[in-house]
Parts: sequence; C-alpha cells; structure tokens
Amino acid sequence: MKIYTLTGDDGSTSLVGGRRVPKHSQRVEAYGSVDELIAWIGLLRDHKENEGRRDLLIYIQSQLMSCAAALATDPENKNSRKILPENECLKVLENEIDKMEENLAPLGNFLLPGGNILVSHCHIARCVCRRAERAVLRLNITEKTPEIVIKFLNRLSDFLFVLSRKISLELNNEEVKWQV
Repeated sequence: MKIYTLTGDDGSTSLVGGRRVPKHSQRVEAYGSVDELIAWIGLLRDHKENEGRRDLLIYIQSQLMSCAAALATDPENKNSRKILPENECLKVLENEIDKMEENLAPLGNFLLPGGNILVSHCHIARCVCRRAERAVLRLNITEKTPEIVIKFLNRLSDFLFVLSRKISLELNNEEVKWQV
C-alpha cells in the first residue's frame, strides 16, 4: 500500500466509514489537534528525565489515539466500529495527579512557563491539549462527540500542568510566579 493515494488532492479526506469531508472541517480539525498532542506526548516520553514515566506516557498516547479514532469515525455510519478511550482513563490521570501533588507546594499565583526545556515542553503540550479540547467542544456543538473524549482532554491538561510542576521540583527548577 502506498502512503500517497491522490484522493486528498482535492482538499478532502475520508472519515472512518468512508464519507469524505473537507480537510478544514471541524471534525478533521479536532482529530488533527489530538494527533498533534500525541506527538507532543511522544516528545515528553523521549526525555531521559521521564524514563520512569515512560509506560504512563505510552498509555496516555494510546488513549489519545482512541480519542482521535472516535473523532475520525463518521457518526452517520452506524456500521463503523466505535473505538473509545478506556473507561478508567480518567481515574488513571486523577490518581497520577494526586500522587504528584503530594510533594508540591500549593499555588497562589499563575506560573510563567519555562526554566527548563522539559518543563517548557510540558507547558506546550498542555496548551496543545487545551486547543484540542476547544476544537472538540466546537465540533460537539454541531455533531455529538463522545463525552469521554472531552473529559479525557480536560483531565489531561490538568495532568500536564501538574507534571510540569513535578518535573520542576525534581530538577530543582525555579517556578517563576506571575506578578501583577
């Protein structure tokens, strides 16, 4: 099978189920943003400082692949197999957030992202996650999207923020508070 099919040269793409839609459609924008997030999580996984979190980050990428698959499936095709994130994926993230927060100082200010390349990558992934969430919510206005996808993206952005703080603590990176 060749990677290029020439079928997208007209600016359209196929959803799972066969229906063709414009590449700029809300649905494609939503699953494309999730796809970008999968790549950012892969970058986080590649850092040696995250070696102990490798399996967790692979799990997150897998759940995001399920989110993208759900979004790429034509909701009008009742014969398409629905792939969804696992039911327990929210609990997995919540448990990880709770564990990481045990050693973190409470926050009273917003933080300015940065101070370490890995911490910065966490914040970029968090921002991409929020953008993906907004894209899915826009799609949900006109075409119902699985609730688990919306919840997972929301929880994942929280996880990525706390992960940035946990890594800052581990690396003795100063968290710079935003002063107004």
